[in-house]
Amino acid sequence: MTRSLFVTSLVVVVAGTLGCRQAQEPSPTKPLEPVAQSREMGGAKSVMTFFVTSRGLGKGGDLGGLAGADAHCQALAQAEGAGDHTWRAYLSTSARDGQPAVNARDRIGKGPWYNAEGLLIAATLDELHSDKNRINKETAVTERLDPVNGVGDDPNVHDVLTGSRPDGTAYAAGEDLACRNWTSSSDGGAQVGHHDRRGLTEGVNSWNSVHASRGCGQSDLRATGGAGLFYCFGID
Repeated sequence: MTRSLFVTSLVVVVAGTLGCRQAQEPSPTKPLEPVAQSREMGGAKSVMTFFVTSRGLGKGGDLGGLAGADAHCQALAQAEGAGDHTWRAYLSTSARDGQPAVNARDRIGKGPWYNAEGLLIAATLDELHSDKNRINKETAVTERLDPVNGVGDDPNVHDVLTGSRPDGTAYAAGEDLACRNWTSSSDGGAQVGHHDRRGLTEGVNSWNSVHASRGCGQSDLRATGGAGLFYCFGID
């Protein structure tokens, strides 16, 4: 092989090697996109679309209205990587001050809903508001997959704020069972459900409507077995 042919061959080999390396290695001026951004590119959304809030707002039944409760749901979900859903609190309000009643069942989408572990809670609204739903102490967990204290635990905080009838609708205008539509930490009362489906007497097992709280202050909620927690649902 002549010297000129040898040099030419060497240049071809080196160029080919560099070409392969450039094809395999990303450009240093264009870093790889984080996996967390894949949802913006049309990837699947997070599986969780239901949870019990890990904490209340600390002001009894004053949640800042429905908007404040929704924002709390959204913030808790966002912290656990489920902020790609639109979150709504499962709360009803009664007709008051010229405003119409709002039914909790009308705020939460059509289902299906899954907890933080990916377990199906209910497939449809009708199933959610029937004895076929799968809400109990084992499945009604927080956004962090933590269990919520119920009957037999200390303290028992199984009272979950809803302001709702068993079918998910609001109470009549004259009945304040939503703490002045979730703006009061003193006057009024709140209808609550039991996330663990257990009560003091046989047959008290509704997840969304069992009894009214003693009042709307944080101490009032504690006195009847609560901590100001509520349910959150992803509507999309």
